[in-house]
Amino acid sequence: MSIPRQLPNAITIARIPLAVVFFVLLLLGGTYGDGDIVLRWVAAALFIVAISTDWVDGYLARRYDIVSDFGKLWDPIADKLLTGAGFIGLAILGEVNWWLVAIIFVREWGITVHRLMIVNEHVVAAAWMGKIKTAVQGVALSWALLPLHVLIGREPWTLVTAVLMVIVLVLTVSSGIDYIIAQVRGARRAS
Repeated sequence: MSIPRQLPNAITIARIPLAVVFFVLLLLGGTYGDGDIVLRWVAAALFIVAISTDWVDGYLARRYDIVSDFGKLWDPIADKLLTGAGFIGLAILGEVNWWLVAIIFVREWGITVHRLMIVNEHVVAAAWMGKIKTAVQGVALSWALLPLHVLIGREPWTLVTAVLMVIVLVLTVSSGIDYIIAQVRGARRAS
């Protein structure tokens, strides 16, 4: 079975408009879904589907040996747009602290800007630690977005959310440090 060579890239790019739709639905749902609980469920489901495509496009690209520089560059950008929409939306709604979002954003977009600056020299693919960070961000955001407080109560739900966000923060900072160290070592070897 063969697949179109551009399918993984098309899946990657599809995450960008999905991030916008998800963000709007999240805000319309309101804090904890108090504005419209159905919209909150729909926003959470859309986020989960969209973040799951990250695995799908990567699997297809590797499985059918159609990994591209375009995919290596745009896949992490699409991930950051989607997860960034989740973090910002939750902060706007007052469900996640802005300081946490600010630290995550400095790391995420600092590395993205660096990748864009050196794209003419070489494309930096996501490292293993960055992939783990993205997966954990996806799980933590999915938990925080799903209005499970209606089933288990607000206190346990917010406690688990807080713990997951601390784990995300640690992994995000650690993977950023790992990226910087790898780039410095690479630059030393090249010179």
